[in-house]
Amino acid sequence: MSDARVGGPPMSREEADRALARLQDEKERIGGALLELEAHQGYQLLDGAVLDGETRRVQSDVRSRTTSLWTLFDLYGRAVDAAAGLRARHPRPGQAQLVELTRLLTGPSVELPVTEVPLERRTLLAVPSGERLTLRAAVDRMTALYEGVARSVAALDTVWSTLLSRLAEVEAERRAAGELLESLGGTDPEFERLRDELEAVAAAVRGDPLALARDGRADTARLDAVLTGLAGVRRRLAEAERLRDGFADRIRGVGAVLDLLREAEAEARAVRDEVLAKIASPVLPELPERSASLADRLAAVGGAGAPARRGWHDLAERVAGLERAAATALEQARETAGVIRGLLDRREELRGRLAAYRVKAARLGHAEDAELARIYEQARELLWTSPCDLRRATVTLSEYQRAIMSRTKGAER
Repeated sequence: MSDARVGGPPMSREEADRALARLQDEKERIGGALLELEAHQGYQLLDGAVLDGETRRVQSDVRSRTTSLWTLFDLYGRAVDAAAGLRARHPRPGQAQLVELTRLLTGPSVELPVTEVPLERRTLLAVPSGERLTLRAAVDRMTALYEGVARSVAALDTVWSTLLSRLAEVEAERRAAGELLESLGGTDPEFERLRDELEAVAAAVRGDPLALARDGRADTARLDAVLTGLAGVRRRLAEAERLRDGFADRIRGVGAVLDLLREAEAEARAVRDEVLAKIASPVLPELPERSASLADRLAAVGGAGAPARRGWHDLAERVAGLERAAATALEQARETAGVIRGLLDRREELRGRLAAYRVKAARLGHAEDAELARIYEQARELLWTSPCDLRRATVTLSEYQRAIMSRTKGAER
């Protein structure tokens, strides 16, 4: 609605009625918007919180703007109600009533108290008095105030809701880990460190969430780090709980692996002794000897008083470490035995190849070849003599193969 009527002729009865109907509808809509604003989750969080830092500054600004907004709306509503009351008292308004209606509906009928006059509009020597606004100017000013409050509330709500949601996840993880720790007994320094960090971050989330915002977005890095750490602690404690519930089986399982390890180490020693007797100057890996030290570790963690001395969560790490060490040692012992046995397998391979080459020579008609017979006997003596010189035997076998191939190529020419 324009303010063009100010200083002009008064409205007609029909014009006044149409303007009044618009204003009353506008008043209802503005009141509803203000109530919705105050019911907004972000506004509710902001209104009832004890805050610090930048968030407290925003809270103070929102409260001040909202107070001004409601004050202005109340004054605006009184002016609209005054016009409606005047019209109701005069079903057939005369000229004087139409002049007054025109003043109320289009003139400066909204008088602000001095405290609501913006500072830039005041003067040093002027007698303090309230500023007068038309209804349209009052709506424009309310609109600016409302939009400023709404922007601040929405921006804070976006940050705060994200932080509170992530905080709830982290606190749930802390409770789960704490309950496990309580059931297992003992203490956990990492859990205590993460709990203290969570308390510090939670205080910031609840007291100054904007301190944890970057470029208008919630920065959850600290909460994420605590969540990751607590999840790791909870997994470790859950493993301790499983250990407690199946401790005897886990210890028996490690003992069974150590029995296999002793067998593998004994086999490696036996194969080594055989190689030393049958192979000349072999290059052998060091023998694995882990079973004794691992058995001592098993005795330490499997003793009757171990859980009471260390707590289940500490014991779980030791048992898991022992299981990994025993499995690795068994794999290495079997691999070492295989490497040592490979020297004997190599000798058998060379023996098989020598026999195959001899059959080939006979098939090609060289069974009576004296030179081939000499090389064959030399290779055979090397391969069937203990200790066997594998290097010389390999060289001689290659020489025997080349001699057979040269005779084959000569026959083809």
